[in-house]
Amino acid sequence: MSDTSFVARELVAERAAPVRSTGFVGFVQTRLLNSPTNILLTVISLLLLWFTIAPTVKFLLIDAVWQGQDRTACLPENVGHAVGACWPFVQAKFTQFIYGFYPESERWRVNLTFLLGALLLLPLLIPRLPAKSVNAGLFFLAFPVVAFFLLYGGGINGFGISWATDFLSTVAVHITDVGRRLRGIGLLSDIAVIGYPLTLIGDGVVAFGDGLQLVALPFEWLRNEGVNHGKPVWFELTTTAIIVSLLMFLLNGHFRSGWRALANSISVFAGIAVVIALLRLDRGGLPIVDTRLWGGLLVTLVVSITGIVTSMPVGIALALGRRSTIPLIRLFSIAFIEFWRGVPLITVLFFATYMLPLFLPGNFTVDGLVRALIGIALFAGAYNAEVIRGGLQAIPRGQAEAASALGLSWWKTTRLVVMPQALRHVIPGLVNSFIALLKDTSLVSIVALFDLLGQLRAAFADPNWSTPTTLFTGFAFTGIMYFVMCFGISRYSLFVEHRLNVHRRS
Repeated sequence: MSDTSFVARELVAERAAPVRSTGFVGFVQTRLLNSPTNILLTVISLLLLWFTIAPTVKFLLIDAVWQGQDRTACLPENVGHAVGACWPFVQAKFTQFIYGFYPESERWRVNLTFLLGALLLLPLLIPRLPAKSVNAGLFFLAFPVVAFFLLYGGGINGFGISWATDFLSTVAVHITDVGRRLRGIGLLSDIAVIGYPLTLIGDGVVAFGDGLQLVALPFEWLRNEGVNHGKPVWFELTTTAIIVSLLMFLLNGHFRSGWRALANSISVFAGIAVVIALLRLDRGGLPIVDTRLWGGLLVTLVVSITGIVTSMPVGIALALGRRSTIPLIRLFSIAFIEFWRGVPLITVLFFATYMLPLFLPGNFTVDGLVRALIGIALFAGAYNAEVIRGGLQAIPRGQAEAASALGLSWWKTTRLVVMPQALRHVIPGLVNSFIALLKDTSLVSIVALFDLLGQLRAAFADPNWSTPTTLFTGFAFTGIMYFVMCFGISRYSLFVEHRLNVHRRS
């Protein structure tokens, strides 16, 4: 091995410092000014930002009018210079943008609904908080009922037993009517091959309807007993609670493991009793506020949240149905999805508002807002179905086979193995659908439902605020509100993606 070595005998000249490649300066040097093409694109981008951002800031902040009582405060001749945004208009109409024409004395109900929704939703969005299943049950099941009676008002005449009685009686009457019609067609037919089977089918349908009438008799008796006691709501609530709690106790292992189900059932009915007492539902409830008086942000949130929540189970069911091996279910799912995806949302809203009542019985009416909610939920469900189907196709077949080898049924495999992974993969697509649905709620103004944008247009008709900049100020305000809501949804979805490691293929 050689013992030779090198020793420097002269000082090395100083060299230039390396180009900084970190921080803002490094980003500019390496990404924006590292080539002639990037320099040109950077200059063009800066010019575009200058010609768009600067006028916007000047209109919204610098030249804006912040105080005033009427339109005179936003006129150039009174201000002395070019007027930007007329924010006194927004201040004067702010309550109208939030509540619409909801009666001022009853707006506390809207505020309470917003507060309850936020208190139940925030614990669901924060991963570290416990009791997610209980919180989800309260938000998705209990809150919609409470919100309905808070916002719309009214009371109830019964609970459980009366509903079952009316449902069974109505279904029995319609089934019996169909059976009699079939039997009449069969008796009038001259062709024995057609008439005899129709007569037999009609007799069977009539017998089934009569059987439902017999099933409804005990419920009818219990309802009459409640009326005789003078407090039908509480009598029916107590009776329903006893029946349902006993069924839950027996179906979940009775004396061995049914005590928890019994306690949960009793807790649920106790909560229902508290709501009935607080809202006085047994005594007529709160004053009814017709949905035609609803408007503004209230309608926007009601339509969007209802559409988002109800479209998810519809989309999951349709996605699973489209992949089903049963031809009837698969064909129905395909036809449903393709029909709703091929029809514009405006057409759906028009049909639900103006055409659907023509197909309903004369004594049966559905509120206009409810019709719009149903149409939007089905429309969004069809789009969500295709997004979820893409997630299902991304799951390797081997996972379902492994679950089957472990003895899991199809339902458990879908619920515990396949569907959670499919939904995790399509979080960006679902969030995109939710944001699109939130923005599409502005279309309900076409069918005389004044959402946030519709209420803004109604506010423009006030001559007391007719100025050259009122229109632009109003649209800027609603645009900011929509941006805040949509940006918040997108940022939370990004947080969920990182938390679930969606970007990693496990």
